[in-house]
Amino acid sequence: MNKVTSFIKKETVLFIAALFAFVSIFLAPPWVHHHASIDWSVLAILFCLMIVTAGLRKLGIFDFISQKMLARTKSVKYFSILLVNIVFVSSMFVTNDVALIVFVPLTIEILAHTGRKKLIFVIVMETIAANLGSMLTPIGNPQNLYIYSFYQLDILSFFKQVLPVGAVSYIIIMGIMLVSKNDITIAFEEKLNMSNIKKPLLYYTALFILCIVTVLRILDYKICILIVFIATLITDKKLLKKVDYGLLLTFICFFVFVGNLKEIAVFRNALIIFLEGKIFIASILSSQVISNVPAAVMISHFTNESMNLLLGVNIGGLGTPIASFASLISFRLYSRSENAEPGKFLLIFSIYNILILIFLTAIFFNVYVRN
Repeated sequence: MNKVTSFIKKETVLFIAALFAFVSIFLAPPWVHHHASIDWSVLAILFCLMIVTAGLRKLGIFDFISQKMLARTKSVKYFSILLVNIVFVSSMFVTNDVALIVFVPLTIEILAHTGRKKLIFVIVMETIAANLGSMLTPIGNPQNLYIYSFYQLDILSFFKQVLPVGAVSYIIIMGIMLVSKNDITIAFEEKLNMSNIKKPLLYYTALFILCIVTVLRILDYKICILIVFIATLITDKKLLKKVDYGLLLTFICFFVFVGNLKEIAVFRNALIIFLEGKIFIASILSSQVISNVPAAVMISHFTNESMNLLLGVNIGGLGTPIASFASLISFRLYSRSENAEPGKFLLIFSIYNILILIFLTAIFFNVYVRN
């Protein structure tokens, strides 16, 4: 019983998604093929990206890059600004989840030497940077990858929509970082040596490029996952344990759930009428309750407003801690650190997230949605 409770606490979103999927099977018409709504291409690309980023992390490349950039850092403020920038940029390419998994522990380790001054503030800003920075590429987060694939978007249209939001988001983040005050000095010594990993680095870089080519629909996803899977079995099969299978299963459950619901005529018609002209706001609000990835999957089947959905679920990643899986990762990592103050973290997290959420919503509701 304890193991079941522990699993539910650890994989709450997966448990809820599985429950919804199970119930929806009995509500759907008998002719529905429940597996038909599963987007295998999204799952395959996510799997491959998880493998590649796990390999790069194992090589220590993320630690090396961050230590190189931070080697001459003397103040907490400069360290914080630089680290938030690293998270913002890296999240575009290795996903918001991975960026936080890599850099939040590093932040805790370094700021522990300063009496943990500004630790909560820096982690909160890193989390916001990861959620907003990751919106700028199709592979930056799971909801982008899904929407890009589901609507068959072209890359220029995608960038045209997200770049203004990303630019404003970056200005807000940097504005907050620059007005923060701290005069504590730190010393950060460069320790890692990358001279022995040149060949493995080239190997993982090649696999990463393969994933990008697949996202751009130049290469079939079946070929991509076959190459990555076989290469991983040959070189380092332990990386298969690093894949977030919980996230993949959550996607599958929501695919089944939403696929079944859209076959129920009464529900489908009612939801289409309700969502008409409200996709942007509905995406933001639903993200606060069920997280932005499930929100993207659910709403996408009832609207053609791909760009409003894209903006809504990305901006909607701010707000509550469950609005984005990445935010839960940050909270988890911080809560497990020495002398953690979870209550204080949630308070500061909520203040900054809600304020930025309201500000971005007000700006882009007027710029895009009303036009």
